[in-house]
Amino acid sequence: MADYDYDLFVIGAGSGGVRAARLTALDGKRVAIAEEHRVGGTCVIRGCVPKKFMVMASDFAHQFETAKGYGWTVDASFDWKGFIETKDVEIARLSGIYAANLGKAGVELIHGRAVLKDAHTVEIVGKDPTITAERILIATGGRPWIPEGLPGIEHAITSEEAFHLPELPKRILIAGGGYIAVEFAGIFAGLGVETTLVYRGPNILRGFDDDVRAHLADEIEKRGIRVVLATQHDRIEKTEAGLLNVLDNGLEIETDVVMFATGRVPHVKGLGLETAGVELTEQGAIKVDEFSRTTAENIWAIGDVTDRMNLTPVAIREAVAFHQTVYRDTPTSFDYEAVATAVFSQPPVGTVGLSEAEARRACRKGVDVYLTRFRPMKYAFTGSDERMLMKLVVDADTQRVVGVHIVGPDAPEIIQVAAIAVKAGLTKQQWDATCAVHPTVAEELVTLREKQRPTEMAG
Repeated sequence: MADYDYDLFVIGAGSGGVRAARLTALDGKRVAIAEEHRVGGTCVIRGCVPKKFMVMASDFAHQFETAKGYGWTVDASFDWKGFIETKDVEIARLSGIYAANLGKAGVELIHGRAVLKDAHTVEIVGKDPTITAERILIATGGRPWIPEGLPGIEHAITSEEAFHLPELPKRILIAGGGYIAVEFAGIFAGLGVETTLVYRGPNILRGFDDDVRAHLADEIEKRGIRVVLATQHDRIEKTEAGLLNVLDNGLEIETDVVMFATGRVPHVKGLGLETAGVELTEQGAIKVDEFSRTTAENIWAIGDVTDRMNLTPVAIREAVAFHQTVYRDTPTSFDYEAVATAVFSQPPVGTVGLSEAEARRACRKGVDVYLTRFRPMKYAFTGSDERMLMKLVVDADTQRVVGVHIVGPDAPEIIQVAAIAVKAGLTKQQWDATCAVHPTVAEELVTLREKQRPTEMAG
């Protein structure tokens, strides 16, 4: 057996890489992890965590409006710079905890960009000597994608720069229709920014249930977001007054900031994958098998760089499966079925399982659909016309609930528990047998009794 510097070398100290490194080191293995930026990766540094802080900050404006209906008089203002400073302090604290936990587990943390020189050798750019490892794990995540060649694209920002804007703009245009786009649209609109969301598709949140997509589009417009669909940028022009967004449908919109949230791509550039025998998929992600092994026998990859299911908790579960497979002699693959997810739009979305369209393709004897739209009790005094959506998709043959979709207050919190029932394969009758908690919005999930008729579903 060759004498290597480490038993495991991890490239990328995000959620997945950190978890794999710690578990392996705690088993007594020699482990090092390299990170070219800050420990914590996309989620902690430039993703889920700071974004959630921004969502919570921006939602206060809506809460203040609601409070008026309950007799409160609120005189409030928002300090963008103060918030950004506080947010950055908290992110630094969390990054420090990640780094400290690596040290406590016995993992050596190397700050620098790691590049593969061959299947067992890694170079830290600008440092000598090279490092060897018996096994290598790639967990470098993803990076924002922007359309190269679009005239004026140099004037646009991505979500990564949005976390550090020196001042809050008065007007912003966000290009995109996925998680990141609708979440930042809600953030900026909530903070009083004139917000326009432009998406080339027929509706936002491609891949989600169609009722969810339509409902959310209506609701975010009620929050003051202008939604422009079926178009995209032709060019961006810098003017004395700001940035002129010229769209391919002829519409021209002037803003102070243009943000592209048009997706993320696996971060594989410059890693030296070809020299190590690691192949990519046609989409540019690292090709792996069900156990996260690449085409190089001793190299594995997990998380967004594999473009399987790009969610932080999934990357962590893939890390655990890697450790079980490689170091515990227990071949383990992550089960991607019925993974719950949330969109922290305003209002938020929670979903698990199959959309109605997916279920109709998968369920051989059809589906039963239960759907309700209602005004949450919280808005009874406010005159608001905001509505909540709850939808159950049921396999007509087995009566298993195969999909749950929620748009409205606390949807992400509710869907986490609903996911347990969907993952367990519980039937609609078992949901019906569960006593409601009253008064709550969540009780609708166990009191829905009336199926949608075909004419209602068609409409």
